[in-house]
Amino acid sequence: MKIVTNEKYVVRNQKIGKYFLWASLAILGVGLYMSFQPSLMLYSYIALLVGFVTSQVSVFYTNRIGVKSRVDHKISAALKGLDNKFTLYHFATPVSHLLVGPAGIWIIMPYHQAGTITYDEKRNRWKQKGGNFFMKLFAQESIGRPDYEVKTAIEDLERYLTQKLNLQEHPPVKAILAFYNPKAETQAENAPHPTVLLEKAKDYFRRVTKENPVNMEEIKSIQNLLPDSEE
Repeated sequence: MKIVTNEKYVVRNQKIGKYFLWASLAILGVGLYMSFQPSLMLYSYIALLVGFVTSQVSVFYTNRIGVKSRVDHKISAALKGLDNKFTLYHFATPVSHLLVGPAGIWIIMPYHQAGTITYDEKRNRWKQKGGNFFMKLFAQESIGRPDYEVKTAIEDLERYLTQKLNLQEHPPVKAILAFYNPKAETQAENAPHPTVLLEKAKDYFRRVTKENPVNMEEIKSIQNLLPDSEE
């Protein structure tokens, strides 16, 4: 499996995450100081709110491409051993993680949330059972709305393929939700998009390749148009 990573993007966003972390600590510190001044209480609340929002931005960047825990490295390690006809793209296209190969065109949607992940067909939503409430609130441990995220990602990549690369015909773009938290468990076989533990993703792609392979000539033409080095 070939891996293409836009390292410039990674370094840039790691810096952004650090800047937001430092800014949030400074703002929260000022807000805490103001809280001891009765005349500045209103400004203290504002500062604490802004500091909280800023810290959440920092958490977002850290969860994705933190210096010590990069999601792209986790995905690459989990998929190591796939056929060399596959190419894995990190931050090189409009979607963060893209796998193109004999199994087709797959957007990999990584999630760090813990708990049991299920799919509610009546509400058309993924659900998360378990997990600490405060961690969900302050550490972005809530699963959110994968349905919206997947829809947006597929639309963005479709637009990129048709408008930027001028590919009017290509294999359908698909998405897979991959959970990499050791405390995560997936029970969502009824979900509209595959929902698996990241460690199981390689086996899934191998099974798809065996059962429903795509035209490799089409895949090769797409790979030739996609970035083959850092941008």
